[in-house]
Amino acid sequence: MPKDSLTVIDNRTGKQYELPIQDGTIHATDLRQIQLAPDDHGLLSYDPAFMNTAACRSAISFIDGDKGILRYRGYPIEQLAEQSTFLETAYLLLHGELPSASELDRWVFDITHHTIIHENIKKFIDGFHHDAHPMGVFVSTVAALSTFYPEAKHIEDERSRRDQIFRLIAKAPTLAAFAHRHTVGMPYAYPDNDLSYTGNFLNMMFKATEVKYTPHPVLEKALDILFILHADHEQNASTSAMRGVGSAHADPYSAMAAAAAALYGPLHGGANEQVLRMLHEIGSKDNIPAYIQRVKNGEVRLMGFGHRIYKNYDPRATIIKQTADQVFDLTGKNPVIDIALELERIALQDDYFVSRKLYPNVDFYSGIIYEAMKFPIDMFPVLFAIGRTPGWLAQWQEMLLDKEQKIARPRQVYIGSPLRDYAPIEKR
Repeated sequence: MPKDSLTVIDNRTGKQYELPIQDGTIHATDLRQIQLAPDDHGLLSYDPAFMNTAACRSAISFIDGDKGILRYRGYPIEQLAEQSTFLETAYLLLHGELPSASELDRWVFDITHHTIIHENIKKFIDGFHHDAHPMGVFVSTVAALSTFYPEAKHIEDERSRRDQIFRLIAKAPTLAAFAHRHTVGMPYAYPDNDLSYTGNFLNMMFKATEVKYTPHPVLEKALDILFILHADHEQNASTSAMRGVGSAHADPYSAMAAAAAALYGPLHGGANEQVLRMLHEIGSKDNIPAYIQRVKNGEVRLMGFGHRIYKNYDPRATIIKQTADQVFDLTGKNPVIDIALELERIALQDDYFVSRKLYPNVDFYSGIIYEAMKFPIDMFPVLFAIGRTPGWLAQWQEMLLDKEQKIARPRQVYIGSPLRDYAPIEKR
């Protein structure tokens, strides 16, 4: 019977070490015993960008990138997108199980009745320039909420954590919509508790002069699905930021602002914005071959293709393609969809992309639907942030309750100057 261990021979010293294997991993601190001398700090693992390092044990989401699998708490993303709602999925991520009917009713009620923001937050938003990026406004206002709820710093208190979870999930759409209304110079539209989570968001985004805004059920459902697809995705950059800042026992508003700031980047939550800009730059199907050649020449990147984890078709992209048809039946076909489909067809037949396992990811099609729904391109990362909020909070809560976790503090490999003496300026 083989042992659950790894035998390591240090060829520098000839010494042999046996490292326990648990859950397919060795503990990084077990490497410390591999030393050249008693005063040696021991061997470190060097892993830029955490390509093969597990920083935590998590029960929230699971990805098998080779097989194109994504599950929340064990449930396939395909089933949740088809049968669940975003708020029910949020409950699942945070509580570990699907709610009963009464639990779901209470959960939806509590979130629905936390959507209003303090009037001074409006004044804060008014201080931004009219052309401020909505994601910058969103990051700032999420952070500002910590000053309105000082009790949020009591992270060890379960009731306080619960209250902040309600507030953040509820207020994220309000902050997002208000950021948009500010940039376009429209008066703020207040939450309507008669509407669903996504219906209310559409109301706050697009309500004009009508007394009562009624969202179209197709758009309402499409947005709900898109939020579900973005709700969690293992230890990505923004989730790692949420956990990293949270590990210092900062309040959840500050931690989520850090997560949203990471999401702001064009390599993360800003990717679907970059996809749309790329498709508009290509302009027509006739220009695709020339653009692909520029990609191969290293002049530009093919945005929306490839993923750090998925080496197969992103399962979320498949669901979004199906949702797109329903949206386009209502809104009319987004002209860039023809460019996108042709780009995908050519790329998936080209050995350059196939050999590198560059398949369409969630960002490739989500922006096309958002644009068809009349969301401005600079709102795309903000929409991502709304969907990811319950996942960030679930990861934050799991980290706080994990007794193995401490304040995040990666090691480094020092490559600077050795010890040297300070020289007076006249001698330099």
